[in-house]
Amino acid sequence: MNAASPATPCATDGAALTDGLQRLLRLKTTPIGMKLFERVEDMLAVPKIRRPQAIHTADQIVGMAARLGFTMGITRDDLVGPQCGAVLGLHPQDEEWRSGKAMAGVWFATVEDAGAHQRAMPVVPYGRYTAMAVSPLAGGRLEPPDICLVYATPGQMIILINGLQWAGYRRFDWSVVGESSCADSWGRALATGEPSLSIPCFAERRYGGVPDDELLMALKPADLARAIDGMTRLAANGLRYPIPPYGIQADARAGLGASYPERR
Repeated sequence: MNAASPATPCATDGAALTDGLQRLLRLKTTPIGMKLFERVEDMLAVPKIRRPQAIHTADQIVGMAARLGFTMGITRDDLVGPQCGAVLGLHPQDEEWRSGKAMAGVWFATVEDAGAHQRAMPVVPYGRYTAMAVSPLAGGRLEPPDICLVYATPGQMIILINGLQWAGYRRFDWSVVGESSCADSWGRALATGEPSLSIPCFAERRYGGVPDDELLMALKPADLARAIDGMTRLAANGLRYPIPPYGIQADARAGLGASYPERR
């Protein structure tokens, strides 16, 4: 079923998207939106926008929205170095950045390894955008965001992925660049428009406050609405979160029979 149904929230209704996620997944962390701006003035016009009072990582800015419920807006000058800005397309991905010299001997054995890492990162091309904002989806302040960010445990995340695959099935192949894995999530989703899953890296956990048990999915509002519709359909079939353990030594036929009656 590819057409929208009564179960499908409007992709521009952040409150409905948030309600659907909480109803189906019981998330601990606030779902947020992220939007890039060509003009700083447009970012500053976002309702109740806050500007940083110190120098931060992009992980911290995202964390303020997801963990504290703030609406935050930045330019490249608010970020601690070129890495965060380059992922968002706010800083040039020039030869100095591509060399990875700053990471050699810290995250990678050689300059060659560090440079290979930089070139492997999905990033927003530089030159179009000058600012970025993040805000809780439920507030509807980004009208609409470019992408939504959903933090979830592995159990919650597989149900979200199953929801995306309910109709119009496709196999998802995701990358792991290692450190700077925000490139695997918001960098890739902003650059390609594709749903993008990541294992948050050391910096996201240390500076962004991401707990050990959370993964991150970045996806367009329309894809999130489609996933919520799919999860609703799965829930009607008894395939829902939380997933109750059946027992590793129990006879599986009774449990499987609930989902596949013909196998009883």
